[in-house]
Amino acid sequence: MRNRIKYIGILMIALLVGCKSSQNFLGVDTPTPPSKNNRPTNNQTNNVGSLTGGVEAEIEKPKEAKVKKSYENANYNLAIEDYKKELEADPESPVFNYYVAESYRKTNRIYEATNYYAKAIEGGFADDEMELHYAQALKSTERYIDAKNVLQTYLQYATVESFVDRAKSELNNLNKLDSISLNVRNIDVKNAEGINTENAEYSPYFFNNELYFATGREQAKFERYGIPFTDLYKVQTNGLNMDASSIEKLSDLFNDEEINEGSIAFSPDGNSVVFAKGNSADKRGRFNIDLFISTKKNGEWSEPQLMPINSPDSWDSSPTFSGDGKTIYFASDRPGGLGGSDIYRTRLNERGRWADVQNMGPTINTPEDEMFPYVSPDNKLYFSSTGHAGFGMLDVFVAINEGGNITIANMGPSINSSYDDFGLVYSDFPFEGFFSSNRPGGKGDDDIYTFVDNSSDLKKIEYILAGVTYQLNEDSTQSVLPDVRVKLMSTDNQIVDDQVTGRGGVFQFKVDPEKEYILLGEKANFFAKRRAFSTIGGEVKQEDLVERFTTKKFESSLTLDPIILEKTIVLQNIYYDLNKAEIRPDAAIELDKLVELLKDNPNIKIELSSHTDSRAEDAFNLDLSERRAQAAVRYLILKGISQNRLVAKGYGESQLINGCGNDADCTEEQHQQNRRTEFKVIEYKDN
Repeated sequence: MRNRIKYIGILMIALLVGCKSSQNFLGVDTPTPPSKNNRPTNNQTNNVGSLTGGVEAEIEKPKEAKVKKSYENANYNLAIEDYKKELEADPESPVFNYYVAESYRKTNRIYEATNYYAKAIEGGFADDEMELHYAQALKSTERYIDAKNVLQTYLQYATVESFVDRAKSELNNLNKLDSISLNVRNIDVKNAEGINTENAEYSPYFFNNELYFATGREQAKFERYGIPFTDLYKVQTNGLNMDASSIEKLSDLFNDEEINEGSIAFSPDGNSVVFAKGNSADKRGRFNIDLFISTKKNGEWSEPQLMPINSPDSWDSSPTFSGDGKTIYFASDRPGGLGGSDIYRTRLNERGRWADVQNMGPTINTPEDEMFPYVSPDNKLYFSSTGHAGFGMLDVFVAINEGGNITIANMGPSINSSYDDFGLVYSDFPFEGFFSSNRPGGKGDDDIYTFVDNSSDLKKIEYILAGVTYQLNEDSTQSVLPDVRVKLMSTDNQIVDDQVTGRGGVFQFKVDPEKEYILLGEKANFFAKRRAFSTIGGEVKQEDLVERFTTKKFESSLTLDPIILEKTIVLQNIYYDLNKAEIRPDAAIELDKLVELLKDNPNIKIELSSHTDSRAEDAFNLDLSERRAQAAVRYLILKGISQNRLVAKGYGESQLINGCGNDADCTEEQHQQNRRTEFKVIEYKDN
């Protein structure tokens, strides 16, 4: 799998990948002679994995065979043909089987190498790393138990520390398969047939309703290898629907003949573009993959320039921008990493230059390969890896940072397969997007796929409070009142949101489920009006959602009363016991409403008046009403209302509201109606 990084990073061919060996000018592996090891004989391995045959005696080590010229020249497709011809005469040859297996691995077809690795091992071929590749081949064909058996046996005799560590890590990953297999989501994956060809299409990037991608379609080929160069293309999209007739190769500013280009990314503002470029066929171009940047000036793209963050003699590829455009994430196999390809980031400094390259650390990076980063709108980092627990080769993972604690999650079998799955990007987060894969059923090499996540937990519901502001007319009818400032507040009077109604008096707020609010309406020359509002009991269950987006609307209107000086307003239920001035508990409840009104209307001054019934002497009733009015005022002051805003006035029995005067035969209920408290605005300051 160490081959895949360079294969995918810029050119979708395994020729461009480097193992832990020397490389030619193309970055292609040159063969390293197999080393001897302490591999046990077949009877010692107990026929592990797909090993067949029951040889009981130690197998003689095969004689070193001359490496085919095709293999030496890294022409692995031709090498497969050459060695298969040799196998026709000697089908059990461990040497020929080994080089066929390795050629398949280095052309990113390790799943075809399984049986050849098995025969090489059975024949006693000596290579310290072969069992690791064999286990990987078994894994790529979903033979997970066999892969575990191979690794467990390998660990009994392996001596190279780095290989031991890799075997242990992979064994641990295999043991996690049961758990990650449970991460099943309702995701619909489809091959983007309209844009895929028999050649590679990979590394999709969605920007401004266009899908950019790298492809080897109709391109010149490496003469020695017969594999197309890759260039950058784009296609118009409507959601996930792509107009194949609009497929267009990017200009010569970004594409060069006989040089590979791939993995493009745009800054959020669209004024910068970064892409990978390298690997000419004739030594005229760069020897490695590097990142280039172009900026838009006066509507035109500048000549792409090498980014200063590139590492000499390393592969730097698959860039992506953060949401704020101030960070670029990319993949690199530069020295000092954790192994294979790692994900790095670089930030834009105060001088407007990309600098401060940092490895993303061991939580994200492993001794294997990590590549194809992508930052989603909710600031999650998606990437592909062979080092984290996965189903086969490259799997797509997501890294979530919560308070500095980073967790890594496999995207599950709904996205990932036992083949290479990589380069995931969203076009409509979190529902739709694109990724690349070489899974069976495609058109050729790597293909671009679309995905739609229909999982119920992604379906969103928006809760809306909507209403209309009215005024109360003198005839007790209502009419629309525009230009009212409506405040949505929490129960502790903290403003959540506010807005001014238009001509129609309409207001609308986003609210949360299972929560209580207060609505407050304010307008000059009108009493401010508040109203309690609650969404409790109105939440819609996630499993009941049908559409991606659902809106549930709550309604609550506000009716404001005009402020009219000297107009009497009766406080309902402010009653007193016969011949007493104490505030009753039921009266306190009503007075609290007046406290609220006064606090909401700090620009008014009121007269608070008290009245009695007729059952006592006039002088006594006048005195009693004065004491009742004063008692009410004292209550308001204790509740925080300034004394200079209040005037107490007792009217005794001088303003009876019914015919229950002296000597009248009235019920207790009728007399109670006269024992009332009223207020009127006597001063109003329009701020």
